[in-house]
Amino acid sequence: MSDAVRQFTVGLDDDGIRLDRWFKRHLPDTSFTTVAKWARTGQLRVDGARAAPGDRIAAGQVLRVPPAEPAATDAPRPQKPRTPLTEDQIAFAREMVIHRDPSAIVLNKPPGLATQGGTKTHEHVDALLDALQFESEGRPKLVHRLDKDTSGALLVARTSRAAAFFAKAFSSRTARKVYWALVVGVPSIDDGMVDLPIAKQPGTGGEKMHVDEENGLPSRSRYRVIERAGNRACWVELQPFTGRTHQLRVHMAAIGHPIVGDGKYGGPAAFLTGGISRKMHLHARRIRVDHPDGGAIDATAALPHHFAESLASLGFEEAQGDALPLEEAKKGPPPKSVLKQRAKAHAKSMRKEHRGERRRRGGRD
Repeated sequence: MSDAVRQFTVGLDDDGIRLDRWFKRHLPDTSFTTVAKWARTGQLRVDGARAAPGDRIAAGQVLRVPPAEPAATDAPRPQKPRTPLTEDQIAFAREMVIHRDPSAIVLNKPPGLATQGGTKTHEHVDALLDALQFESEGRPKLVHRLDKDTSGALLVARTSRAAAFFAKAFSSRTARKVYWALVVGVPSIDDGMVDLPIAKQPGTGGEKMHVDEENGLPSRSRYRVIERAGNRACWVELQPFTGRTHQLRVHMAAIGHPIVGDGKYGGPAAFLTGGISRKMHLHARRIRVDHPDGGAIDATAALPHHFAESLASLGFEEAQGDALPLEEAKKGPPPKSVLKQRAKAHAKSMRKEHRGERRRRGGRD
């Protein structure tokens, strides 16, 4: 056993998770007690700074981990068996499948279903993957995530080889994801690039992100207006060119056009009257990624009921959105300086408002 200090770089799939969760995923033989002791004694560090088990980590950060401690016994640690799925759970999981081949499955994840488990989250896609094994020997593997309230196309690898291939596609940004959203108001520019760095918002325990020009990670999102409902709202196509937590939601709120139903980032202004659902209107409409055996996977996910109803009530037709061509990132429009300045001003006002709220509450978030 090596006695050397170890270093690990946080991958995109681990962006935003707690540090103790990272250990559970990647070093499962390291107990929480050991992780807590390393943190307490300053041996556990993230980008050179002392870290605690509950800290949330970001893609690209470097973890300094002490040498593995000798096991107290040679007996293997007992693995907690997964609870067998019910027939209803199996049927539900299989109904989500919109593409399947020997290497991959694409699901149409409904809103309200988390991708992975966490504190007080027991129903999630990861828990249903046993139902999607079909004729394969191994259990399918998640290779990216969608927010709990975001619906749409979610890629799952069926083999370890495919998982490594897809992970590289997402990290190198060759995989393309197209989202549809309803947003409040209408941007002054029909086709724009939001180029604003994003970081965890202080005082939220890592549960909320914000625009941070000094400490944020580079983040770029393209939007294209598909159709307008007067000046009240519009239907947009969104393409993320980086993979930050809540990126699309933060960027659209930062330019003054929050996604309809996204109270977390848009506040009360994110909700429309007139019978429009209060649910999140953000949907991963399409995913295109190279296939490990050649060719490409190109899957389109049908809209959830509430989103389809909202489009219809505003007089929009789905075919309008699918008519837009899928262009590569390098062919997209250059960042609009006016748009960026507007977003910076909006982000600055949001930070002032947040500081004012904390003062009114006596410093509590």
